Amino acid sequence: MSTATAGKGLEGIIAANSGICWIDGDAGILSYRGIDIHELASHSTFEETSYLLWNGHLPHAAELKDFSRSLAEARVLDGRIIDLLRSFPRTGTPMEVLRTAVSALSLYDADELDNTHDANMRKAFRLTAQVAMIVAIYDRIRKGKPIVEADKNLTHAGNFLWMLTGEKPSETATRTLDIALILHADHELNASTFAARVIAATLSDIHSAVTGAIGALKGPLHGGANEAVMRMLFAIDKAGADPVEFVKQMLADKKKVSGFGHRVYKTEDPRATHLRRMSEQLSKDSGITKWYDWSRQIELYINAEKKLNANVDFYSASTYTTLGIDVDLFTPIFAVSRIAGWSAHVIEQLDDNRLIRPRAEYIGPAYPAPYIPLAQRG
Repeated sequence: MSTATAGKGLEGIIAANSGICWIDGDAGILSYRGIDIHELASHSTFEETSYLLWNGHLPHAAELKDFSRSLAEARVLDGRIIDLLRSFPRTGTPMEVLRTAVSALSLYDADELDNTHDANMRKAFRLTAQVAMIVAIYDRIRKGKPIVEADKNLTHAGNFLWMLTGEKPSETATRTLDIALILHADHELNASTFAARVIAATLSDIHSAVTGAIGALKGPLHGGANEAVMRMLFAIDKAGADPVEFVKQMLADKKKVSGFGHRVYKTEDPRATHLRRMSEQLSKDSGITKWYDWSRQIELYINAEKKLNANVDFYSASTYTTLGIDVDLFTPIFAVSRIAGWSAHVIEQLDDNRLIRPRAEYIGPAYPAPYIPLAQRG
């Protein structure tokens, strides 16, 4: 019988070697390829950050230009996928639709059966472009609006907002979403990324790995937390309640207040630092200040009362809402960003693959347990 021990939920267990993302939870550090997330959020773009994640280094100007062009050229969706999106019930959630559509993408990908490094890089470009297109196109379809054609002259963030709204986005909106995409692009072996690596390790294809990752991201304990934050703020608004008193009652009723605490970080989630700042600035620019103001009041109360810090989900809720994005698109937008990290991890896994097959700590009846004949069982 095994004598190994494992933390519940694999807490504290090292499950892979990776050169993509490093986190120091005690110090509140998040870095991609060794570069601090604060540096990337302040100076980089989603395209440059994706290049960094996939290639291991920052690009030269010509490399970044080629990369951005390749990502823009990948904004093509087979008409049969669009027909599939039209066939889904309008009651389908965007995450359900995204999960199903990404699985179907493999059927129309020229590199479907090629699992080499170069083929997976090509598929990474297509998937990164297509995930964003699927989210935007399905939202238009379910609202009875015409599909907006991709604009290859816009950035990834700008084109997503364009396809979603049908209006050319402002520089502020584009840069805000661009930073949000950078902040969400990778986070080491989170649940969805680990799921993707496990699938890839069987020598399955990148579409299967990303489909599995989307399935994991869909869960409210992973990607869905920012939706719960915004629904709480909407409930406060509807009730005309004081936000702190509302949260106090939630805690008294033993209800979870989403957007606080993190398995890894023992101090503030560094991504929350930027999202708080963006939420505040957007609220000032738009004149809609209540979502940020209430969020800040709740954050200060929870920090003082429970010693918990806001995580990436807490202020992404008010940020996306102020941008005019529907609540049930929050988690799909998480996928629009995290596809960059998932692709990097799948490629890294396959470049030096070994089947991921952990053991379980057995806690069942002691061996050998007797087999009781059917006639003798009570």
